Amino acid sequence: MPNRILVALDTTETAQAVALCKTLDGLVGGVKLGLEFVSANGPDGVRAVTDTGQPLFLDLKFHDIPNTVAAAVRAVVPLQPAILNVHASGGTAMMEAARDAAQETAREHGMSVPMTIAVTVLTSLDDADLASVGQRNPAEAQAVRLADLAKDAGLDGVVCSPKEILAIRKACGPDFKLIVPGIRPLWSATGDQKRFSSPASAVKDGADYLVIGRPITAADDPAGAAQRIAEELEGL
Repeated sequence: MPNRILVALDTTETAQAVALCKTLDGLVGGVKLGLEFVSANGPDGVRAVTDTGQPLFLDLKFHDIPNTVAAAVRAVVPLQPAILNVHASGGTAMMEAARDAAQETAREHGMSVPMTIAVTVLTSLDDADLASVGQRNPAEAQAVRLADLAKDAGLDGVVCSPKEILAIRKACGPDFKLIVPGIRPLWSATGDQKRFSSPASAVKDGADYLVIGRPITAADDPAGAAQRIAEELEGL
């Protein structure tokens, strides 16, 4: 995925998701489907999206005991996601189980092994939110701690907010993939994100992929919005 932009298809409508995939063909690096879409449409909806040829980030954030997460990963790998994820807070054994299940299932089906990554701290949370659930560390420290855990578990990278890119890159090195939501172009609204950044700032800090939703999908001209962001990133 040479293009850094992953478009969040925040919809429950398969037809709308497929139409956006076709509209954005050649303009973005891939698309992201999450819980709302998969809950509404199941595997058939996911296949309809991957059939468009867009690389898929399957954002289901698995978080359970290791055996259950491994079984869930085995169930989704045949859908051919390019990226899938779990919650780093599930612990080392759970992440290792997810990694092994992804590798083994891909080999069994003769598929490319998906990038398996971990969610650190959700971008909708800030320090006060973490404190309210008993988390003493500030968001950045907790994100770095979880990223270190994910790297030690053999995962390919993490999801983190733009505010943690520099610290995680320093802690985990240049080859550890950073997939960054909470991206808002300067010309768009910030929405419900509390820890956000512009695309150019995130890439300069070291983001590998940018997850961008409403600034593209809610635009009057989604293809034009995607092109505008891509042009802002040229040369970075």
